[in-house]
Amino acid sequence: MRSLRLRNALSTLAAVLALGAAAPAFAQEAAPGAAPGAVPAAVPASAANPAPPRLIVAISVDQYSSDLFQQYRERYTKGLARLLQGTVFPSGFQSHAATETCPGHSTLLTGVHPNRTGIIANNWFVPGIGRADKQVYCSEDETNPRSNSEDSVISPAHLKAPTLGDLLKKKNPASLNVAVSAKDRAVVMMSGHTADAAYWFKGKGFISFEDRKLSPAAIAQNQALAAGVNAGAAALPVPGWCGEVDRATDVGGFTIGTYRFPLKGGDFKGFSNSPRMDVATTEMAVRLLDELPLGRDAVPDVLSVSYSATDKVGHAYGNEGVEMCIQMNVLDQTIGTLLDALDARGIDYEVVLSADHGGADAPERMRLQGVPDAARLDPSLTDEGLSASVGKATGITVKSGPLLYGAGGSGDIWLNAGLTPKQRKRVIAELVAQLKANPQVSGVYTADELKAVKIPSGHPQDWTEIERTAASFDPERSGEVLMMTRRAVVPGTKAVPGYTATHGSPWDYDRRVPMLFWRKGQVRMEQAQPVETVDIAPTLAALVGLSEPAGTWDGRCLDIYAGESDSCAR
Repeated sequence: MRSLRLRNALSTLAAVLALGAAAPAFAQEAAPGAAPGAVPAAVPASAANPAPPRLIVAISVDQYSSDLFQQYRERYTKGLARLLQGTVFPSGFQSHAATETCPGHSTLLTGVHPNRTGIIANNWFVPGIGRADKQVYCSEDETNPRSNSEDSVISPAHLKAPTLGDLLKKKNPASLNVAVSAKDRAVVMMSGHTADAAYWFKGKGFISFEDRKLSPAAIAQNQALAAGVNAGAAALPVPGWCGEVDRATDVGGFTIGTYRFPLKGGDFKGFSNSPRMDVATTEMAVRLLDELPLGRDAVPDVLSVSYSATDKVGHAYGNEGVEMCIQMNVLDQTIGTLLDALDARGIDYEVVLSADHGGADAPERMRLQGVPDAARLDPSLTDEGLSASVGKATGITVKSGPLLYGAGGSGDIWLNAGLTPKQRKRVIAELVAQLKANPQVSGVYTADELKAVKIPSGHPQDWTEIERTAASFDPERSGEVLMMTRRAVVPGTKAVPGYTATHGSPWDYDRRVPMLFWRKGQVRMEQAQPVETVDIAPTLAALVGLSEPAGTWDGRCLDIYAGESDSCAR
């Protein structure tokens, strides 16, 4: 394997390019209305396919729905503007129903649905687990006695499928597999089991797996980051085109829609929940480009970068206020910074950008915008509400723990491990009856029903609700009953500061995401036909000459070359 030692000269260059000599870049976002960044001229592809790229740059924008992409695409001037000059699939789909961060990220570079990755949700319950905390986090090692669902020992143990980086390293151990994000679950699910470097943000800086020391690049990044946060910063600039969404909406006791993200000195939590987190993620990625280094020889490497701020902003403020408008501007600028850094190093790279899921706006604002059915979840559909009503109807009680775990929105419901087989049968029957009678519930499916469903391969927008549900059903981990809420029913019974909107439904606003591919010289092409995120891995594999046995992927290779040349033909 190539040496992973820090290269001092290149690291110094990275620090200058990414951070600037005077202050961290996250305190110096580009002013709105800046001129478009320089985009390399497209060179028509020849009949013969070009040589494989030296580096795959896989970008995920957390909670970046196709709706957001279409709403703001004309406003992009830098990084996203460049990607729009490549191959654009505006209707990519996270085909499954469990539209959460962990399942969505698990599809991007494995090429298989969550029913095969085993990542059915961000969290699931194991009622019989030998610890008081019955909830298991998707990227934790729950066998470690120091781990729990809130403060987890991070591990890729739950991921059942190999990632593109895993497969490339299996073919040639010299391939490097690197990932960075604000979220550990994004890093784990995109890099898999063989990450050479894996960094996510926690507390006051980037960290990694507990058995690894921070590299010099991470230490330098954390020092620069701390200096910037401790100094604080003014509110972020508001592009002029944000005026139409710059207005307050009452969500019950407080308003959203007008916040501008001033940074109080020392407020690391506020920093990590703001657009500045994406800028710091780019800074860390650029440092890793040089420390390892990536894309410098004939063996292809993978750099996964997951930007989390769109999700943080979406949850806190919804997606139709000035907060998301500011975030779209910062995202565009910081992706441009990453691409510029790659260009400055002369790296031959292919970029793919997609998302783990979309998101719904705050229902209070949706109702003002002509969605009368928008609502928050009925408290009777929470685990507490269902445990009480089902227990009362059946007369069944348990000695410890609740009768039911989970619920609370579209997703799984597990039964207490102390129930007898006869009790389990009665509880499931009553639970199904109550769910079907609730007007907020769209569909109710038992584990036995879902086991019999064949996952389709047709256009994902045409899948039935039970097929979408089955695509994220794992009989080893999923609940005994899965419920799907109706369109525009937002999980969470009330808005609270920091959490006013969310995702997780089987509906198009949560499933449909953009998919963009770009490489220097690639001819622009837009293809409106529906595709799937599980198509990304086989598409990238073809570009780097990686051939895997039939059945490795649920997806198919997409021809991303315009004209007669076929990117899938190797």
